[in-house]
Amino acid sequence: MTPLPLLRHDNPDRIMAWRRGRAITVRHFLAEVATVAAALRAVGPADGPVLNLCADRYRFTVGLAAALCQGRISLLPPNDTPALLRRLAAQHPGLAALTDGKAAPPPIPRIAYPETITHPAAAEAPAFPADQIAAIAFTSGSTGDPMPQVKSWGSLVGSTLGAGAALGIAGGEAVTLLGTVPQQHMYGLESTVLLALQHGIAMHAGRPFYPGDIAAALAELPGPRLLVTTPIHLRALLADPSGLPKLDFVLSATAPLAPQTAAAAEAAFGAPLHEIYGCAEAGQIATRRPVAGEAWQCLPGITLRQDEHGTWAQGDFLAKDALLADIIDLRAPDRFLLHGRLADLVNIAGKRTSLAHLNFQLNSIPGVLDGVFVMPEEVPDGVTRLTAFVVAPGLTAEAILAALRSRVDRPFLPRPLRLVDALPRNATGKLPREAALELIARSAAAGG
Repeated sequence: MTPLPLLRHDNPDRIMAWRRGRAITVRHFLAEVATVAAALRAVGPADGPVLNLCADRYRFTVGLAAALCQGRISLLPPNDTPALLRRLAAQHPGLAALTDGKAAPPPIPRIAYPETITHPAAAEAPAFPADQIAAIAFTSGSTGDPMPQVKSWGSLVGSTLGAGAALGIAGGEAVTLLGTVPQQHMYGLESTVLLALQHGIAMHAGRPFYPGDIAAALAELPGPRLLVTTPIHLRALLADPSGLPKLDFVLSATAPLAPQTAAAAEAAFGAPLHEIYGCAEAGQIATRRPVAGEAWQCLPGITLRQDEHGTWAQGDFLAKDALLADIIDLRAPDRFLLHGRLADLVNIAGKRTSLAHLNFQLNSIPGVLDGVFVMPEEVPDGVTRLTAFVVAPGLTAEAILAALRSRVDRPFLPRPLRLVDALPRNATGKLPREAALELIARSAAAGG
């Protein structure tokens, strides 16, 4: 089987990253990969896994490539809380952490990212066997504990090439890419790091968070420009679209976009907005353009099938069929509607819906900046009572409830609905189950 290349930029002097206003060529990148690979060799067993905690997207990419060159697996946790990292250390003997910032918690040995390049660039970019294990990613934890998902280099490359082809950005004109999502998350890994490497794109090394910082970073990049982001970031950017630069492409994921939000984003950026659907279990498997319709189209080579267990993804770059954790309305083997996660199903008074549907309706109310329905962990009296937490400056809880009454059935109205200043979402815009339950506990303590 032919090895698959690390990157597909067409010459060593091509720009593959922008970092702190400086262009970084492929030649420089490969020299940095060799330097970090030498640093990895100096710590831990030669085949020990690497915990890549680099916050800088470019440095993370160098670390991922260096680990691949050493035949070592990169662990990509959904967060860097000390408790989770210690658990990973116990589960993966020989684990060492590559970091460009804070130290890893004991007992994980830390490899400080080298500040000086000490090795020459390789004559050409390396390539790796398709079956080489490249990474262990983890589910987000939004419905429970993060679960590990083993990813081969072939599956990652196949998914990325398929997504690029489906989105119409495979090959051709040079593009620069800015991501607002963490690279340790599967969406960030596939749609910022690997999309750049496998399609000759120059990535921005940062991960700006605030709207002003995102707009400023985009303005600094040469065009054509691609923004990889989330619905949370898009809503924040659209709150004041006057300073937004024009783009050539916008990609969103982690939660379905309301059609009106997608249309507003396309108008503000002057660019098409596409969504990508995937999960840690299967990687990215489908795309859609929300303003063109609600149906999702599978990536080339991917199809879905259904049985009594649920919906399965199967295809070229999947090592095995993957059971999806979502409610899928299959319209054709490669075309479907998405109705939320199976774990989000709610059954009240004989009626069924999903938290995703309720959240969609809540966030579609004019004036609501962010909102979420939460199902309590236990219902002592046997009566299900949904709770909603809403960020909506200028609106009252009564006004929001009145708007919800025209959108959802009465049994699903939240009791209570609490106004909050912000929701404790993680870096990908998701609200972990643990954080949601903590919100309920605080609400109960406050008499909500």
